[in-house]
Amino acid sequence: MKVALVGATGLVGQVMRDVLEERNFPVSEFIPVASARSVGKEIEFKGEKYKIISMTDAVNLKPDVAIFSAGGSVSLEWAPKFAEVGTTVVDNSSAWRMDKDKKLVVPEVNAKVLESTDKIIANPNCSTIQMIVPLAPLHAKYKIKRLVISTYQSITGTGAKAVKQYEAEKAGVPADQVEMAYHYPIMDNCLPHCDIFLDNAYTKEEMKLVNETRKILGDDNIRITATAVRVPVQGGHSECVNIEFENDFDIDEIKALLSNTEGVIVQDDIANNKYPMPKYAKDKDEVFVGRIRRDHSNPNSLNMWVVADNLRKGAATNAVQIAQYLLDKGMIG
Repeated sequence: MKVALVGATGLVGQVMRDVLEERNFPVSEFIPVASARSVGKEIEFKGEKYKIISMTDAVNLKPDVAIFSAGGSVSLEWAPKFAEVGTTVVDNSSAWRMDKDKKLVVPEVNAKVLESTDKIIANPNCSTIQMIVPLAPLHAKYKIKRLVISTYQSITGTGAKAVKQYEAEKAGVPADQVEMAYHYPIMDNCLPHCDIFLDNAYTKEEMKLVNETRKILGDDNIRITATAVRVPVQGGHSECVNIEFENDFDIDEIKALLSNTEGVIVQDDIANNKYPMPKYAKDKDEVFVGRIRRDHSNPNSLNMWVVADNLRKGAATNAVQIAQYLLDKGMIG
């Protein structure tokens, strides 16, 4: 099993290495790929050193699967070149997510849509992934009419530069000496600005939640609005999700349904102050759901709090799970 990891030196790339190793994914030949400035440098995988190679060299090796985490423009240029030589690409960027000919996959929800002919498969946005895992069974049973989403997103979702800004501010480095990933300080602050602003006054991150959710659930009639906020947290993303259903529900039934959902851990014991928090979701692969309660201001409506490690389930773990599904079904290797 030849496995190429494109963007091997980035934050997500580092976690992808960890997840491949932890899950004992059968890698017979590991092919780390990164930008030209990193070619020739060494990284470690499963206790061995590997030299980073160029995109062209990686394509020529014809890997069985290539897991991409290198940005949209890189994926648009290179994913088709890998696909042309028979490689199956699992792409973590936004490049292919809304392409009508590409599958957008969260394995616990819709892995069954995958076929051996799918050579470029899109990994959804981190915020979408963690939300869709608990939403899917609820939609199947009660049918979602409307979602109102507020996110509280980790700085790690922006990348290494944001982490460096946070650490510098935390250490008290003077503001004029801090390399800024954001327009403003992030320490002791919240930024209602994730990704770029679009013509409709929403950010790209907010519209990802709208469009990707509809595509994965296969329902363009769900009304969705979102506000995405960057917060000074490294453990993971948190989301407040208000759901209006077509059909009424029982709270205990909701909790039981979520407790029996693959990939979900319900933490909802307010008497003992137990609820999901990013500090405790860090380095875990599950989605944690709590504060599950009826919205008394609107019929058939529910509030819940959803937390997950955005670098793992929100990116690396989901991508590796897709590759594992393809392997298990004999679609690669």
